[in-house]
Amino acid sequence: MKKFFREFKEFAMRGNVLDLAVGVIIGGAFQKIVSSLVGDVISPLLGLFGGVNFDSLILHIGDVELRYGAFITTVIDFVIMAFVIFLLVKGINKITSFGRKKEEPKKPEKKKCPFCCSEINNDAVRCPFCTSILITEEEPAAEKSKPVPSGNRKKRKN
Repeated sequence: MKKFFREFKEFAMRGNVLDLAVGVIIGGAFQKIVSSLVGDVISPLLGLFGGVNFDSLILHIGDVELRYGAFITTVIDFVIMAFVIFLLVKGINKITSFGRKKEEPKKPEKKKCPFCCSEINNDAVRCPFCTSILITEEEPAAEKSKPVPSGNRKKRKN
Protein backbone atom coordinates (compact mmCIF):
# COMPACT_ATOMS: atom_id res chain seq x y z
CA MET A 1 0.00 0.00 0.00
CA LYS A 2 2.92 2.37 0.74
CA LYS A 3 4.31 1.70 -2.73
CA PHE A 4 0.96 2.61 -4.27
CA PHE A 5 0.81 5.96 -2.43
CA ARG A 6 4.45 6.67 -3.29
CA GLU A 7 3.77 6.06 -6.99
CA PHE A 8 0.66 8.24 -6.84
CA LYS A 9 2.64 11.03 -5.14
CA GLU A 10 5.36 10.85 -7.84
CA PHE A 11 2.69 10.97 -10.54
CA ALA A 12 0.82 13.90 -8.95
CA MET A 13 3.98 15.92 -8.34
CA ARG A 14 5.19 15.81 -11.94
CA GLY A 15 5.28 19.23 -13.52
CA ASN A 16 2.77 18.58 -16.28
CA VAL A 17 0.11 17.18 -13.91
CA LEU A 18 0.38 20.20 -11.63
CA ASP A 19 0.26 22.54 -14.64
CA LEU A 20 -2.87 20.79 -15.85
CA ALA A 21 -4.51 21.11 -12.42
CA VAL A 22 -3.73 24.82 -12.25
CA GLY A 23 -5.06 25.26 -15.79
CA VAL A 24 -8.34 23.52 -14.94
CA ILE A 25 -8.84 25.65 -11.82
CA ILE A 26 -8.07 28.91 -13.65
CA GLY A 27 -10.25 27.81 -16.57
CA GLY A 28 -13.18 27.16 -14.24
CA ALA A 29 -12.81 30.58 -12.64
CA PHE A 30 -12.48 32.23 -16.05
CA GLN A 31 -15.61 30.42 -17.26
CA LYS A 32 -17.58 32.02 -14.40
CA ILE A 33 -16.32 35.45 -15.47
CA VAL A 34 -17.35 34.85 -19.09
CA SER A 35 -20.77 33.50 -18.03
CA SER A 36 -21.32 36.62 -15.94
CA LEU A 37 -20.23 38.83 -18.84
CA VAL A 38 -22.68 37.15 -21.20
CA GLY A 39 -25.57 36.86 -18.72
CA ASP A 40 -25.22 40.23 -17.02
CA VAL A 41 -23.84 42.48 -19.78
CA ILE A 42 -24.12 41.10 -23.33
CA SER A 43 -27.59 39.52 -23.14
CA PRO A 44 -29.22 42.62 -21.59
CA LEU A 45 -27.51 44.84 -24.20
CA LEU A 46 -28.77 42.60 -27.01
CA GLY A 47 -32.19 42.69 -25.36
CA LEU A 48 -32.03 46.49 -25.23
CA PHE A 49 -31.36 46.77 -28.97
CA GLY A 50 -33.37 43.76 -30.09
CA GLY A 51 -36.13 44.02 -27.53
CA VAL A 52 -35.56 40.40 -26.42
CA ASN A 53 -33.83 38.93 -23.38
CA PHE A 54 -32.44 35.55 -24.41
CA ASP A 55 -32.96 33.98 -21.00
CA SER A 56 -36.70 34.55 -21.24
CA LEU A 57 -37.08 32.77 -24.58
CA ILE A 58 -39.08 29.62 -23.89
CA LEU A 59 -41.00 27.35 -26.25
CA HIS A 60 -43.97 25.43 -24.78
CA ILE A 61 -44.78 22.09 -26.40
CA GLY A 62 -47.57 20.48 -24.39
CA ASP A 63 -46.29 20.15 -20.83
CA VAL A 64 -42.63 20.51 -21.90
CA GLU A 65 -40.69 23.78 -21.63
CA LEU A 66 -37.80 24.24 -24.10
CA ARG A 67 -35.53 27.00 -22.83
CA TYR A 68 -33.77 27.74 -26.09
CA GLY A 69 -32.86 31.24 -24.89
CA ALA A 70 -30.62 29.73 -22.20
CA PHE A 71 -29.06 27.57 -24.92
CA ILE A 72 -28.32 30.66 -27.04
CA THR A 73 -26.68 32.26 -23.98
CA THR A 74 -24.53 29.15 -23.48
CA VAL A 75 -23.48 29.20 -27.14
CA ILE A 76 -22.42 32.84 -26.76
CA ASP A 77 -20.43 31.80 -23.65
CA PHE A 78 -18.68 29.10 -25.65
CA VAL A 79 -17.83 31.39 -28.58
CA ILE A 80 -16.32 34.00 -26.25
CA MET A 81 -14.31 31.34 -24.35
CA ALA A 82 -13.04 29.79 -27.60
CA PHE A 83 -12.05 33.20 -28.96
CA VAL A 84 -10.18 34.17 -25.78
CA ILE A 85 -8.35 30.82 -25.69
CA PHE A 86 -7.44 31.26 -29.37
CA LEU A 87 -5.98 34.71 -28.65
CA LEU A 88 -4.13 33.35 -25.61
CA VAL A 89 -2.55 30.45 -27.54
CA LYS A 90 -1.68 32.74 -30.45
CA GLY A 91 0.02 35.20 -28.08
CA ILE A 92 1.96 32.47 -26.29
CA ASN A 93 3.12 30.99 -29.61
CA LYS A 94 4.31 34.42 -30.76
CA ILE A 95 6.20 34.99 -27.50
CA THR A 96 7.89 31.58 -27.64
CA SER A 97 8.89 32.06 -31.30
CA PHE A 98 10.95 35.20 -30.57
CA GLY A 99 14.04 33.23 -29.49
CA ARG A 100 13.88 30.59 -32.22
CA LYS A 101 15.80 30.76 -35.44
CA LYS A 102 13.77 30.37 -38.59
CA GLU A 103 14.41 27.05 -40.25
CA GLU A 104 15.98 27.32 -43.66
CA PRO A 105 14.25 25.25 -46.31
CA LYS A 106 16.09 22.05 -47.07
CA LYS A 107 17.87 21.84 -50.38
CA PRO A 108 16.48 18.99 -52.46
CA GLU A 109 18.76 15.98 -52.78
CA LYS A 110 18.10 15.51 -56.48
CA LYS A 111 17.80 17.88 -59.42
CA LYS A 112 16.91 17.50 -63.09
CA CYS A 113 19.44 17.71 -65.87
CA PRO A 114 18.41 20.67 -68.06
CA PHE A 115 19.44 18.79 -71.19
CA CYS A 116 18.05 15.24 -70.83
CA CYS A 117 15.67 15.84 -67.86
CA SER A 118 17.12 12.87 -65.94
CA GLU A 119 17.11 12.99 -62.16
CA ILE A 120 20.66 13.39 -60.86
CA ASN A 121 22.45 14.08 -57.60
CA ASN A 122 22.44 17.69 -56.45
CA ASP A 123 26.23 17.84 -56.20
CA ALA A 124 26.83 16.55 -59.75
CA VAL A 125 28.72 18.80 -62.16
CA ARG A 126 28.23 16.47 -65.13
CA CYS A 127 25.13 14.47 -66.01
CA PRO A 128 25.86 10.72 -65.81
CA PHE A 129 23.24 10.01 -68.50
CA CYS A 130 23.96 12.54 -71.26
CA THR A 131 27.41 13.67 -69.99
CA SER A 132 26.49 17.36 -70.31
CA ILE A 133 28.40 19.80 -68.16
CA LEU A 134 25.99 21.25 -65.65
CA ILE A 135 25.97 24.89 -64.61
CA THR A 136 26.29 25.24 -60.85
CA GLU A 137 24.49 27.96 -58.89
CA GLU A 138 27.78 29.51 -57.70
CA GLU A 139 29.10 29.82 -61.25
CA PRO A 140 27.32 32.30 -63.54
CA ALA A 141 26.02 30.87 -66.81
CA ALA A 142 27.96 33.40 -68.92
CA GLU A 143 31.34 32.14 -67.67
CA LYS A 144 30.42 28.49 -68.25
CA SER A 145 29.36 28.99 -71.85
CA LYS A 146 32.41 31.00 -73.00
CA PRO A 147 34.22 29.12 -75.72
CA VAL A 148 37.91 28.49 -75.22
CA PRO A 149 39.86 30.18 -78.03
CA SER A 150 41.83 27.74 -80.13
CA GLY A 151 44.99 29.86 -79.95
CA ASN A 152 45.29 29.22 -76.17
CA ARG A 153 45.46 25.46 -76.49
CA LYS A 154 48.81 23.81 -75.93
CA LYS A 155 50.30 22.23 -78.98
CA ARG A 156 51.76 18.77 -78.88
CA LYS A 157 55.36 18.30 -79.70
CA ASN A 158 56.07 15.37 -82.00
